[in-house]
Amino acid sequence: MFLNHIAYRNTNNEAQIKKANQETMKILTIIPARGGSKGIPKKNIIDVNGKPLIAYTIEPALEALRSGAVDKVIVSTDSQEIADVAVRLGAEVPFLRPESISGDKAKSIEFIQHALEYYAARDLIFDAVLLLQPTSPLRTPENISEAIKLFRESDNDSLISCYEEEYINDLVIYKLSADGKTSIPVNPLHNKGVRRQEHGSLYVRNGCIYISGADIIKQGLVIGEQPLMYIMDKNRSVNVDTMEDLELLRKLL
Repeated sequence: MFLNHIAYRNTNNEAQIKKANQETMKILTIIPARGGSKGIPKKNIIDVNGKPLIAYTIEPALEALRSGAVDKVIVSTDSQEIADVAVRLGAEVPFLRPESISGDKAKSIEFIQHALEYYAARDLIFDAVLLLQPTSPLRTPENISEAIKLFRESDNDSLISCYEEEYINDLVIYKLSADGKTSIPVNPLHNKGVRRQEHGSLYVRNGCIYISGADIIKQGLVIGEQPLMYIMDKNRSVNVDTMEDLELLRKLL
């Protein structure tokens, strides 16, 4: 009985420590905005119904800051023009991103690590990073706060936002043959009359919200093997990559 009491008490202590760690977790919000967009020139600051595109990401991020959900909001950019716009909108731009991690082939992990190292050199240590891409502008402040709460309450090393896709699955996906004329089914049951309802839904990463623990970032990864999933509405999952995407966004807004 005495040993069981000790075990129970230790478990209680562990739960209290875990809760305290969750509540004190320091989160850095990074909004990446490279200046060299080719598909849509100056994409991150292009006008979208009277506001620069990046404003639709900075504004809810600042709401998260005011509510205490995150501890700092910065824009990581290599462009002084984008930096000036971001500062006018209320975000911090503590540095201009080095050219070596700003080109077409630069990986997200590079500018994330760069930001953490910048603050670590100034004795400011963050436990996690919230990554919000300006090209996914329809996330709401509620989406952000709910995703952060989900991450804080878990032991997972990362979180991704997704939407449920009820139609697209490997029953309706094909590859093109080498001669470019015929289709190669991904699923051998593609013509066996399997109903898509029987196949079940898939969940597609939509790029709106990423949360990564500092430990996994040190390993050179943005997300782990089995990240938490925060499910969003499909109609909020528009990703602006082409002029067609931009026109769709304007119509939705």
